[in-house]
Amino acid sequence: MRASTLRALMAAALASAAGHATALQPLADTELAAVRGADGLAFNLQNFSLSGPLTLTYTNPSGSSLWFSNLSLSRSDDPDATFSDPYLLKVASRGGNLADVIRLSEPLNANGLLKWQFAADWGINADGIDFHGGALVVQDLVTRGGSLTLTTPATPGVEGIAFGLALRADIGNLLLRPRGRDDASEQWQLSGIHLGAASDSGVLLGAPWAIADATTQPGIINAVTDANGVSSLHIGIGWPTTAAASPIGGLAIDNIVFKSDALPGGMLDLGSSRIGTMQIQYLDIKLRAGL
Repeated sequence: MRASTLRALMAAALASAAGHATALQPLADTELAAVRGADGLAFNLQNFSLSGPLTLTYTNPSGSSLWFSNLSLSRSDDPDATFSDPYLLKVASRGGNLADVIRLSEPLNANGLLKWQFAADWGINADGIDFHGGALVVQDLVTRGGSLTLTTPATPGVEGIAFGLALRADIGNLLLRPRGRDDASEQWQLSGIHLGAASDSGVLLGAPWAIADATTQPGIINAVTDANGVSSLHIGIGWPTTAAASPIGGLAIDNIVFKSDALPGGMLDLGSSRIGTMQIQYLDIKLRAGL
């Protein structure tokens, strides 16, 4: 509610209570039409952890399935910034004829103390084969200042969820362990993963990479059906709607190592890897439930 409208209501209420002739009056339609929601919510997670025998399974019509089980998720805290650096959830106006957006902004996490840990067992059941792939483990995931924006598509006749996504992430280790999450005798390990905005020369700028923008290069998640009646889950990012080029991102991996008893010396060290610059000009992915 606008401050002027609130003041008018309070003044009318006080006058009525004091016995003056002025009485409460209904708001005109024009006043009501000018009121819009624009409040937000700030919150943080403290001592957060989640674990247990939870299983997530995707099964296609043929009966094949991909599953993740025994999920474990936790986050460490920054006691000096619990209240000063929260998550922010707010409704924001874009002006014009564009719909408002819901935006979730992450903590800036300048001290890098907000670190996520994740682990899950995974497997595939297909063609009569029940394959247990071991465990996926993510250690010391640090995100800084990214955001997720949700709104409705601006294109007439298009249904679904339009989104924007900005991400800066640093991961201590990303591990695939076929013998289980606690067995490091055999594993594929990516250490020191860094993703974020980059300069034209490929230098990481220490800022989030705008992978999609809800206004100037919106992403889309919806269901589509082709001319043959086949439905698919559609995930896409549209072409930029302005003359500006798509934002540039960069990816650096400090070390890639395969560890196995079958390898000479028990280890294959591939060193570092880097994608100096990358852009998403257009993305169109369709996932079909089955053939």
